[in-house]
Amino acid sequence: MSANILVLVGSLRTGSHNRQFGEAAVKLAPEGVTVAIHEGLDALPFYNEDIDLDGEVPDAAARLRHSAGQADGFLLISPEYNGTMPAVLKNAIDWLSRPFGAGALTGKSVAVVGTAFGQYGGVWAQDEARRAAGIAGGTVVDDVRLSVPGSLTRFAETHPVDDPEVAEQLSAAIARLSEGVTAQA
Repeated sequence: MSANILVLVGSLRTGSHNRQFGEAAVKLAPEGVTVAIHEGLDALPFYNEDIDLDGEVPDAAARLRHSAGQADGFLLISPEYNGTMPAVLKNAIDWLSRPFGAGALTGKSVAVVGTAFGQYGGVWAQDEARRAAGIAGGTVVDDVRLSVPGSLTRFAETHPVDDPEVAEQLSAAIARLSEGVTAQA
């Protein structure tokens, strides 16, 4: 069975190591699994019920919901900002949680990974993203854990896909996420 995994990257910075994680996930996808990064989170307005109206949803939100609707599962990639996930990732989760009980995350497998400069690799942010995705209706694949510390030095001259340890762990994370997707099918 095939699986379509949508990647949401919680960093907007050009050259972000977490963006590179997403690029690596695309390249490391096992046979039968399509992994694609959603572009455009930077254009997504903050969630507001006043602008979430049938037929009048902002274009960036409509594109996100459409992409998410086509996905079988989600890989959220989060850096850590002040001990939690970035607002852009939380905002995307908020848009995908609506309409309540029938949002694009509802019942779909979600895994969270990432890297950060600190010694713990962003575990607090990733735990927050798991919690938010679960509350939003996603089925969190909780045994997928990949928090790579020391991103500024570890990936200063090496892309995550070229780091054998990270590539192996990220491949395993994608494989486990796709198992969660096929188990739900």
